Amino acid sequence: MLILSRKKGEAIQIGPDIELSITAIQGDQVKIGINAPKNVEVYRKEVWLEIQNENAAALKGVFDLLNILEKTKKD
Repeated sequence: MLILSRKKGEAIQIGPDIELSITAIQGDQVKIGINAPKNVEVYRKEVWLEIQNENAAALKGVFDLLNILEKTKKD
């Protein structure tokens, strides 16, 4: 993990297309502005993890259904 120190108004560049800007610092809270192309999905980590869990659950449901259909096909 790369750890960088930035002050309000400073930025971090990720590749040619993504810029993270420190817009405000209030106590232990830091507000970050993200400038990225529209095709780059940006989520808070907890939201991204929930999306991944929901996708995995949906995929499991599809596999379960396929297994049931395959079993009925054999009978």
